Amino acid sequence: MRKVLFFMLISIDGFFEGTDRDINWHHVDGEFNKFALDQLDSVDTLLFGKVTYELMASYWPTPVAKSNDPIVAEKMNSLDKIVFSKTLSSATWQNTKLIKENFVDEITRLKQKPGKDLIIFGSSDLAVTFIENDLIDEYRIMVNPVALGTGKSLFKGLHKKHDLQLLKTKKFISGNVLLYYKPANK
Repeated sequence: MRKVLFFMLISIDGFFEGTDRDINWHHVDGEFNKFALDQLDSVDTLLFGKVTYELMASYWPTPVAKSNDPIVAEKMNSLDKIVFSKTLSSATWQNTKLIKENFVDEITRLKQKPGKDLIIFGSSDLAVTFIENDLIDEYRIMVNPVALGTGKSLFKGLHKKHDLQLLKTKKFISGNVLLYYKPANK
């Protein structure tokens, strides 16, 4: 059975974005890029909420993205993508399917299909919906060595406690630390 993975970069004080959706504080270097490519190679479907989808779709298909990071751009553009949104009217990025309702049923069905794992990049609000419905199988939280002081907290909106079990850690030269967790009940 396929797994649903969740990946997010956060600050040491637990924010995934700063004021005005600022993410310029992300520590991204060659080691991070290798990790990102390996992670993309391990999945065949990208899952997004509306906001993250619109940000990604406005960047990765552009000539700038293809010039600055051709390998990642090719992967991001060619992989299957699903955007979950009740308000988005269309999803025109290559290989994208729009799901407007029955999010839980759709993910449950996709997990049963053959293929590689599925991954949520960003999309904190979507992740909260998935967490509340016990749909995330592995969390990959990359802590950046920066304190923002303000921003949007990672799982803002959770209604109850969710215990996680640490699987492993990976330290990066930049000071980033990647934490791998699974739900404690799985």
